[in-house]
Amino acid sequence: MNVMWYISGLVFRQQERQGMADDKAQWVPGWNEASPEQGDLLLAFTGSSILKPADGWFLRWGGPEMGGSRPEALSLGAWEGRPLYVTMLPDTGVPGMQTLSLREAMLLTPGAPVDLLSTGYQVWQWWQDHRYCGRCGEKTGAHPRERARWCNRCGIPWYPRIAPCIITVIRRGDRFLLAKSSRVTRNFYSLIAGFVEPGENLEQAVAREVMEETGLAVTNIRYQGSQPWPFPHQLMLGFFADYESGELRLQEDELADAGWFTLDEHPPVPPETTIAGRLINALKAEIAAGNGGSHHD
Repeated sequence: MNVMWYISGLVFRQQERQGMADDKAQWVPGWNEASPEQGDLLLAFTGSSILKPADGWFLRWGGPEMGGSRPEALSLGAWEGRPLYVTMLPDTGVPGMQTLSLREAMLLTPGAPVDLLSTGYQVWQWWQDHRYCGRCGEKTGAHPRERARWCNRCGIPWYPRIAPCIITVIRRGDRFLLAKSSRVTRNFYSLIAGFVEPGENLEQAVAREVMEETGLAVTNIRYQGSQPWPFPHQLMLGFFADYESGELRLQEDELADAGWFTLDEHPPVPPETTIAGRLINALKAEIAAGNGGSHHD
């Protein structure tokens, strides 16, 4: 159940949202059963990549890049007042069309509508994964009133799955803990993260994950914010925590390295566009200001 992720997405504090791109200002999420019409906007994926035209992020329903196809499409609401859908297409190779991995689009592309990309991919994958009822095997259809698949035999709605997952930056005096995942080849260090177990509250999940992966006990666990993450369907819940006791003892199948670092000397970390990066920067600001934190050493 342990996992260490390079996270992108929402700004987790309202004051940090000011002056930054927020696709919710252009996107009004929604759900209906209407089929797209000529010229409606289309967020198009091919596998786990997005098909990006040169003039933005959307294809047009019935446009030449679709090659005359009429694939299944799901409503995502409206973008700047225009109906918006998500679908899956083959990589058509149309001139001017770029194929970006979803991670690359969300993490590294300036101005990317990360909320929308995350939602679109999660909704599409959920829709495909629940074509049949998990209880009786009957084929499911669209729920008439809400975003759900419906089994007529069982009368059970199947909603999009959301898995809560904590991510934590740990402070020890004027230093903070960074770790390198054993499964990630990129040359950066990030934060301790993992899925919430049945029966746990979030603070218990933070304490358990930190102990399992590092051998450290933490205290003063405090929530900072959240963001969706579509690989495959997490809701990331960000925390600060203070070191309490213990020496680093790494869970080797999860972590390749970990250590305590200062504000000025640390390895590469996730960028400002990620919740991991924002947690790190927020803690660095707290340390620089001489506020709060643990006095354990």
